[in-house]
Parts: sequence; C-alpha cells; structure tokens
Amino acid sequence: MRSLPARRTAAVALAAAASVVALAGPAFAHVTVNPGSAEQGGYTAVDFRVPNENDAAGTVKLEVNLPLDHPLASVRTQPLPGWTATVEKAKLDKPLKVHGNDVNEAVSKITWTADAGVKIAPGQFQEFRVSLGPLPTDTDKLVFKALQSYENGDVVRWIDEAKDGQPEPAKPAPVLKLSKAASADGHGVSATASATPSAAADGHGHGDAAKNDTASSDDKASDSTARVLGVVGIVVGVIGTAVGVLGLRRRSGGSAS
Repeated sequence: MRSLPARRTAAVALAAAASVVALAGPAFAHVTVNPGSAEQGGYTAVDFRVPNENDAAGTVKLEVNLPLDHPLASVRTQPLPGWTATVEKAKLDKPLKVHGNDVNEAVSKITWTADAGVKIAPGQFQEFRVSLGPLPTDTDKLVFKALQSYENGDVVRWIDEAKDGQPEPAKPAPVLKLSKAASADGHGVSATASATPSAAADGHGHGDAAKNDTASSDDKASDSTARVLGVVGIVVGVIGTAVGVLGLRRRSGGSAS
C-alpha cells in the first residue's frame, strides 16, 4: 500500500500541475493584434483576435479605437460572415500628408456587431481582419483600445497600457509594435513600403494585405504552438519529478522491510 507521505507527494505534484495550467490559460485570453509587429511606413493586414472569457455568455460586439495621435490614412475591414462592421471617422487637427495628398480625416473607431443568432460562444474565439497604412514612422507602437461586449450586458475594457518595468496590466490594450523599415535600396525603404504607393494611389491598398496573409498565419501558429509547448513542458516536468520521488520512496521502503 502506498504510504501517506507518498500520497501527499503525489497530491502536491498534481495540484502544482493544475496550477500551472490554470495560470497559463489567461495568456490566451487577451484581445490581441496578430501579427504583433510591422514595419514603419508600410501597409499591413492584422487580425484583432478576440477570445470569449465568459462561461455563461457569448461575445456579440467588438469596438476598436484607432489612435488619432498617429492617424492612419487607409483603414479597410475584411467582410466577416455574421458580423456587421461600422467605421467612424474624425477630422484631424493637422492634415496628414500621404503620397503628396492632404488627408483631413481618419478612422477613429471600428465596431463589429454580431447579426441575430451569431456570437463568439464560450470556449471559442474570433478574428476581425483589417488592412492598415501607411504606418507612422515617428513611433515604435500603435495602441488600439478595445471594448468587448457580451450578450448578458457585461463589457470588458481592454484599454490599459503596459509601462516599462511594470507587470502587464490585467486588461491590456492590443498593441502593434513598429520597427524601422529594412533598407532595400540604401534609402531605408522596405519592399513593402516601396510597393505601396501604386496600391494606395487608387485607394485600394490590398496588395500588401494579401502579402501579409501568410506571415500572419505563420506568426499565429508559432505563437500558439510555443505557448502550448511551454505549458506542456512545465506540467510534464512537475509530474516527472513527482514520479521520481515516489520511486525513491518505494525503494527506500523496500530496503527497510
């Protein structure tokens, strides 16, 4: 019969493993921008990934606020079956120069509303795709404050900004990090940025969005895989340690008898 200390050791190991899994869960629960980075000056396509955190209600609306301190001249939503996207614009205090033209207003908010009978159910997530550009060159990030509304009236405000040296806030706002464009011709202009004017001139800008589809999928897959493998590795390590301790106790008990 297994001794009392051995049973206690096994119980502690299982509790520790369960705690690791429980703590790892919230890492998947934030509203995020995917991929999480892009090059300054270019165009990109991103997904606002929205998981459902409520066990008793579905998500029926998402509001994403775009930063007007770094306005974006071109913002386009991709049709999503079952959801209606509404785009709001605001007049800019200072016109934005884009390819030699003055842009006097920019998108300030996008709201996706679920059609009747549609929702992000408990245990599910949804992605809302947007084409953005040209991305600013005078900042290293864009912060998109978001509100997630549930069918029971609850609203989760993903609006808190992370601060250097501080723990991540409980409800962080989605962030798109911006990096310097890789120099392709000696002038610091990336292939994406240099290909953009022809697309933007006719008001579409879809070419670069299509180019980013594969990169976006790869980033999402690698991010999810890395997190899952990390959690599994920790759990396996904890259980392995418990099994080792139990084995030693059994051998020790056999010698004593």
